Amino acid sequence: MNNQTPQQIPLTYEAMMAFIYECNRYLTEKQAETDRILTEKFTKTDRILTEKFTETDRILTEKFAKTDRMLTEQLAETDRILTEQLAETRQIQKENEQLFKEQIAENERIIKEKERLLNESTIKSDKEYEKSVKRMKKIEELLGSWANNFGSFAEEYFFNSFENEQQNFFGEHFNEIRKKVKPKGKKLEDEYDIVMYNDSSVAIVEVKSKAHKNDVQKVIKKAETFRILCPDYSDFNIYLGLASLSFYDELEQECVKNGIAIIKQVGDTVIINDEHLKVY
Repeated sequence: MNNQTPQQIPLTYEAMMAFIYECNRYLTEKQAETDRILTEKFTKTDRILTEKFTETDRILTEKFAKTDRMLTEQLAETDRILTEQLAETRQIQKENEQLFKEQIAENERIIKEKERLLNESTIKSDKEYEKSVKRMKKIEELLGSWANNFGSFAEEYFFNSFENEQQNFFGEHFNEIRKKVKPKGKKLEDEYDIVMYNDSSVAIVEVKSKAHKNDVQKVIKKAETFRILCPDYSDFNIYLGLASLSFYDELEQECVKNGIAIIKQVGDTVIINDEHLKVY
């Protein structure tokens, strides 16, 4: 048996270079083909994404335009309703003011009549005297009734003004307003004409048809009783205000001195002077 190894053919330099060249050419063609395929895929993907983004942008633009149109219509309708309500409130206020003036004139007439009766020098008979006494009692009852009406009118007037137009005052925004708040404790009770609330503050407004200087201390007392009767608000800031259909200089100065807001009617509006306000 012949154990000779096969004869190895020597690889020439030219053949080796030709092999390397052929490998490079093959790799270059493959790289070019791969680049072409990837370019086509990237181009197709970019086109699809561009179409998707364009369609999404179109849908969003339509939705935003529709939402904006709906909000504009709703705001316009809300503004129209508020304008109508404000006009109606002002009309009611003007009517109430006229009624108030007529009641004042009638009140003055009754007072003059009472004075005339009291100043009569003689009473002709016992029957006439009894009639005069009865008549005076009726006049006093009527005056008392009208005084209550004036007070109710003032409370309603200022409450409506706060509720409809004055949600921002005392340097804060109040999102809840109540009238005639009457909390009761075991040994204490009080009444608050107008009370306004937010998350950290309470505003208490005492309403008078014609306020007097001695009412200021009564208003200050309201802060003390409120903290006792309403312990849930004991840590809240408490602001005080005095609302009246008429003020005089001495009364306003007393309010300023004690840090109480001055709330009064000027024409068709309610004016609030709270630059001197303090927390109780």
